[in-house]
This record gives sequence, structure tokens and C-alpha cells, in this order.
Amino acid sequence: MTAAWIHASAIVDDGAQLGDATRVWHFAHVCAGARIGAGCSLGQGVYVGNDVVIGNNVKVQNQVSVYDAVTLEDDVFCGPSMVFTNVHNPRAAVPRKSEYRPTWVRRGATLGANCTIVCGTTIGEYAFVGAGAVVSRDVPAYALVVGVPARRIGWMSRHGERLDLPASGSGQARCPASGDTYRLDGETLTPCSSPI
Repeated sequence: MTAAWIHASAIVDDGAQLGDATRVWHFAHVCAGARIGAGCSLGQGVYVGNDVVIGNNVKVQNQVSVYDAVTLEDDVFCGPSMVFTNVHNPRAAVPRKSEYRPTWVRRGATLGANCTIVCGTTIGEYAFVGAGAVVSRDVPAYALVVGVPARRIGWMSRHGERLDLPASGSGQARCPASGDTYRLDGETLTPCSSPI
């Protein structure tokens, strides 16, 4: 195994856990309680709070702050300058650290550049949040959401390709890149092995 690599300008506090082959780039700060898996990349200027869990093979691009109460499962992609929050109604003069709302980003999800994930939401596995979107409610697995506030406009494959399906309803589609098939039933998309 290859040990984690930490750039000389980065700060990794004593107690932080970094998995094998994880890379921490320029001017990043990882707090003492953070738990980060193997094969991750934390870009320039990334901040990772104490109460944060990051799985394996997660890519956190430049200038992202992963605040307390955020969990990123395996294979999550966080685009440049995207934003997490952890307090729903912040006020500088009112301490609310006991009111953090957990945010959960499930396996394989993509969070586009400059999007905002409001605390207390769950982003489903392999969901895709478009650049600049503001997510204030849960996003289903495989859903493609865009806009302010974010709304579902379609579905994405595990491979990150848009599927030829309506935003809701029924049908089947094949990923143009992998050939995998998916079935839509109302508001739920499910991978399936049967041919179209």
C-alpha cells in the first residue's frame, strides 16, 4: 500500500485519519476528528471539519469546505467551489453548534461546480447535481437536478451519462457509454439486467 501524501503547505491535525494513497493538496486543512478513506484527493484550499466522514476514492475539488455533520460515501465527486452548510438558520450572535443537521451524499454522486447543498438533505447514490444548483431537499438515486431551487429534469447512469427517460413516469433506457439498462417506475430509477 502507498501512504497518504500531504503537500508541505497543507495542515493535517493530529488525530485525523487518512487512508492509503489519499492526496492532500496545497493549503488544505483537515481537522483532527476527520475520517478519510483510501484513494481520495483533497484539492487546493479544501477544508474538512472534525465531524466529517469521507469514503474511498472521493474527489473534493479546489476551494470546497466539508463542514461538520457531512458524510460522503465512496466515489463521490465534489466540484470546484461547491458549498455545504450545516446550520439551517445561522446567526452570528446565536450559537447553534448543537443544531447541526446531517447531510449525506451517497455512493457515486456528483456535485457540480458552485452548487450548494443545504444541510439536512440526502443526495441519492449516483445522483447528479448540476453546476450552480441549490439543493434544499432530498435528491433521489440517479436523479439529475439543476436550478435554483434544484428540480429534477431527468436521470443519469452510473457511468455519468444522461438517460433517455422523462423526469417521471415509466420506461427503460440504456446507458450510451456502458450499455447498462435502467427501469423508471414513477419517481424511482432502478438498474436492471434485462434487455430493453
